[in-house]
This record gives sequence, C-alpha cells and structure tokens, in this order.
Amino acid sequence: QVQLVESGGGLVQAGGSLRLSCAASGRTFSNVAMGWFRQAPGKEREFVAGINMNGGNTYYAQSVKGRFTISRDNAKNTVYLQMSSLKPEDTAVYYCAGGSRNYIQTSTSTYNVWGQGTQVTVSS
Repeated sequence: QVQLVESGGGLVQAGGSLRLSCAASGRTFSNVAMGWFRQAPGKEREFVAGINMNGGNTYYAQSVKGRFTISRDNAKNTVYLQMSSLKPEDTAVYYCAGGSRNYIQTSTSTYNVWGQGTQVTVSS
C-alpha cells in the first residue's frame, strides 16, 4: 500500500518555526518530484513548494519564498518542509504529494499520491 504520512504540524506563534516531515512507504519516490500544498478553510488547495527527484532544484510559491525550505532524503524516502517566520495567513492543512514526473509541477492534478494532511495553526 502506497502511503505518504505527514507529521510535525501544530500551533505556533507568529514569527515561529515548524518543520514538517513526509514519510513515504509502499514504493520509492526517489524518481519523482515531490510537493507540499496547503488548504485553508474555504479556500482551494494551493501549491507551496516543490523539489525535483534528486533535490537539485526547488521552487516556491511567492507567498513563502525566503521563509520556507523544502528538502528531501531519498535514502529515507522522506521529504521535509522547514517553515520559518510563520504568519497567521500560513494557517492551513499542509499536504505532501508525490508527482508523476521527475521535474517540479505546481498543479494539484499532476500529483497522484497524497498524504492525509497535517494542521498548522499560527496565532497572532
């Protein structure tokens, strides 16, 4: 059974940091790009960050650029999202996703494996 399991979410004050992890099982994801998305209440799911298959290329949404860092450890089949200088508008459920190509894509329709999500709440 192919699974992505996110962890590391929680409640943090504005300006704080969190690190999300996404552990994959059931198959290797080392040959595809991985992404982080988020969905706030009443809003559509949006792209946050992506990383290509070997970690040599990353891409960020403008709203998080300079504050978030995506990385991966293919030996551990795990992807991370380091979030710093968090703002209340970063509050959302964060999802990890496995892509269908080895390069970064930003559309949800191009990712075919999804985790269950982890809640991140940033208080002001």
